[in-house]
Amino acid sequence: MSHKMIALSLGFGALILLSGRSYAQPTTCGLREEIVNQLHSRYTETRRAVALADTNAVLEVFAAESGSWTILITRTNGVSCMIASGQAFEAVQEPLPASGTTL
Repeated sequence: MSHKMIALSLGFGALILLSGRSYAQPTTCGLREEIVNQLHSRYTETRRAVALADTNAVLEVFAAESGSWTILITRTNGVSCMIASGQAFEAVQEPLPASGTTL
């Protein structure tokens, strides 16, 4: 799967997750460097994907070999927020559909 397709998929997934986030626990926000260090030291998560949203926010997916994962958004004001996390992360390599094909 190309980086563009992964980014589009992750961005769309993040938007879906964000839409229901107000009913869940509060979003954890802070300095990106501190959050990334905690993800690595606590869960051994490393960055697996990165994308740029239409709002110029940077979306990053961190994951560990154990399957834990976290989606981090860094806004243009420099604030980073963990917007979703979970288990059973799996990177997939799929060919892109032909142009004009619906997903």
